[in-house]
Amino acid sequence: MRPWQTLPTHRTWLDGECRRLLGFGRHAALADGGAAYLDDDGVPDLSRGVQTWITARTVHVYSLGALLGVPGSTEIAAGALAGLTGGLRDAESGGWHHALTAQGAPDVAAGKSCYDHAFVLLAASSATLAGIPGARDLLDEATGVFLERFWDDKAGRCVDEWDTSWSVVDPYRGLNANMHAVEAMLAVADCLDDEAWRDRAARICELVVVLAEENDGRLPEHFDADWIPQPELNRDRPDDPFKPYGATIGHGLEWARLLLQTEASLGERASSSLATTASILFDRAVEDGWARDGAPGFVYTTDWDGSPVVRDRMHWVAAEAVGAADALHRRTGEARFADLYAAWWDYVATYLMDVDRGSWRHQLDEFNSPADGVWPGKPDLYHAVQATLLPRVPLGPSLARAARDGLVVA
Repeated sequence: MRPWQTLPTHRTWLDGECRRLLGFGRHAALADGGAAYLDDDGVPDLSRGVQTWITARTVHVYSLGALLGVPGSTEIAAGALAGLTGGLRDAESGGWHHALTAQGAPDVAAGKSCYDHAFVLLAASSATLAGIPGARDLLDEATGVFLERFWDDKAGRCVDEWDTSWSVVDPYRGLNANMHAVEAMLAVADCLDDEAWRDRAARICELVVVLAEENDGRLPEHFDADWIPQPELNRDRPDDPFKPYGATIGHGLEWARLLLQTEASLGERASSSLATTASILFDRAVEDGWARDGAPGFVYTTDWDGSPVVRDRMHWVAAEAVGAADALHRRTGEARFADLYAAWWDYVATYLMDVDRGSWRHQLDEFNSPADGVWPGKPDLYHAVQATLLPRVPLGPSLARAARDGLVVA
């Protein structure tokens, strides 16, 4: 049987699913700028305010839609971007607030995070390539803020959080924010043709290579200011949406893909350890996470011996799984990765795709029934849309660069 990725009919299916997803978010952009958190039917949930990470993801996704020629995408991207140049931007101290409250006030108590700012970088890069007005100025500002406030050149990785006035940096260091920084850095490099951003991404990846080797493929997520792992952090809050306790299955898969994309982006300068580590992370995530309790799907987190902790299935984990399986199949040619890719799309189609109300169900319980303890509603489209695009582009360029250069295979 031919790998699905080589079938024109499968690529056509992916294209159709991408457009279906983009249709779900057609009301995401808000009149005053920014993007809404979406409910189960794609209706803005205004009680949740306007969040920078959702707004930036919306700019990114609909910039991709614009580059793909999907009507209506440019307007949505521009509307969301207006939030990043407007109310979410801290005109006094610089950078971006985490959110605006439902009353429209900046959420100053939340401080400023690398996670949010990495997505601003990604959004500005994609929007610049899509020709969205104001995007290049946003990118210039965002790169300056990121390098000044979050990039620790001595450590070769990013700090995680500041207070809102940039007076105090939190001692917490996190792998999640650094993971999204790698994605953003590769996108900036492709947008600006600036190798320095690729080199920064590669330095962060060096840490992941070491961590995977030292921890049998289960990546510690939480660290102190000296980058000493804090493996027990949030044991009392194991399903935290951003800082869960234990090893996060989806991040092992996401890192596997990002290591291969970094390798492809660096070309001959890449270390051979990136591909080796990608396979280690992937295999560990599959062994620990897939169908551990008799039902298909990936558990959210495990303990350090691989025992499931949070058994709910998050849609983003399956999305990252298909992307990682595809990347490893193309990198290695091994049929097992293509087989898993097909099996996991079957899972997505059977359990996650909501053909009646749109988009993908963001959270299922251990029996694959809808749940909402961590992710109520269907907040955004980032992971699902990327899952439909990654198998149709080369490993090297970022999605926006590939789309701009006509490299997306329909």
